[in-house]
Amino acid sequence: MTEATRPRRVRADAERSTARILEAAVAVLAVDPNATLERIADAAGLARATVHRRFSSRKALLEAMTDQLNERYLLGMKQARIETAPPVIALHRLAERVFELKISHRFAIELAADPNTLKPLLSHEVRDGLDLLFTRLHAAGAITATSPTWCRQVFLALLHEVDALPAGSPELGTATDPTEEVGTRSDLLVRTVLGALGGTP
Repeated sequence: MTEATRPRRVRADAERSTARILEAAVAVLAVDPNATLERIADAAGLARATVHRRFSSRKALLEAMTDQLNERYLLGMKQARIETAPPVIALHRLAERVFELKISHRFAIELAADPNTLKPLLSHEVRDGLDLLFTRLHAAGAITATSPTWCRQVFLALLHEVDALPAGSPELGTATDPTEEVGTRSDLLVRTVLGALGGTP
């Protein structure tokens, strides 16, 4: 290995380790919001020193998870074309992207309740994007609720509930294939959100 390629190799290894830590953290904190960095390190299959080297504290890890959540939301909204697609279609596409990208909301309760979290759970870009979508839904007559902030809060609450449904729940029907399950969860979320906001599912 040349001197030029060694730094790239180190950076790639560090990025892989960080991704493993974040993936493990989402899974562990979904079950135990008070889990320690040591438990997350064990779940990631990494040395505890590696986790502490990447994240100096629990707060740093939670902030990294928040950043990842926002990045995935922004990607989902871009793919859903929330600014230009017919708003109901955009809502459905966003729901699909959320479940396809495995945006977990189980750990979000811990983040939102943690007074040590330095930044809001969702970035202003994500909040503005969601508010725009619900403003467009109201303008199109798809919902009667007028407050985008209220609509966003309802959407996020229902999203968490649909995400938390275990496979095989009656609400999800008989979907067994992962791809089919994404569609089923998306349909359930959109129907429920539209109904809750005074629209026609």
